[in-house]
Amino acid sequence: MKGPDKYDFINIHDHGAHPFDGVFTIDNIMVHETRYPAEIPGIAYSCGAHPWYITEDNIDIMIGKVKEYASLPHVIAIGEAGFDRLKGPDKMLQEKAFIEQVEISEELRKPLFIHCVKAWDELLGSYKKIQPEMKWIIHGFRGKTDLAEQLLGKGLYISPWVEWAIRPESTATIKSIPLNRLFLETDGFDIEIEPVYRVVAEHLQIELETLKKSIYDNFYNVF
Repeated sequence: MKGPDKYDFINIHDHGAHPFDGVFTIDNIMVHETRYPAEIPGIAYSCGAHPWYITEDNIDIMIGKVKEYASLPHVIAIGEAGFDRLKGPDKMLQEKAFIEQVEISEELRKPLFIHCVKAWDELLGSYKKIQPEMKWIIHGFRGKTDLAEQLLGKGLYISPWVEWAIRPESTATIKSIPLNRLFLETDGFDIEIEPVYRVVAEHLQIELETLKKSIYDNFYNVF
């Protein structure tokens, strides 16, 4: 499928995306939903079994649906997959679903979007055990600088949570993320991606075009 043009803004993670001129979006489908990854210009997809919605009864069905959707050429990534200590089933079931989605990611050579809430030990432990070849992208990041550095040290990419990314108090942490490991997203919020780029560029004290080029280059390095 056609990827983003160098003049596009790239929205790396959204839910229920609509096409916009000059924007390339990865729309996330959580496979418990009834949505199907239809071919739409300017939109690609990630598909995953979100840890909130996994149960003993549905895990095999959900993983089967991830495999089915992931085989489509316009599904370019797997996930959200991951761990959540605040919501969802027990740790063992979350880990089972996560490992199976990592295996799909590796087999199909498609990167993985990570959902992680207060479960960084589980995530980093899995990374150490698996040693994946495909890139992992932490979506919705809102942690501190030391956590960002820990994730970057493992080779992960970081896409900050949109409301967190535009706060001035987040600037120091975002500055600690090298431009060649940074993505930006809207995550289903009622906001366009262009103003997010503009605010982050101001906080980083760089030109908007510099940020756009970096994220464009990152896209093609990962996807």
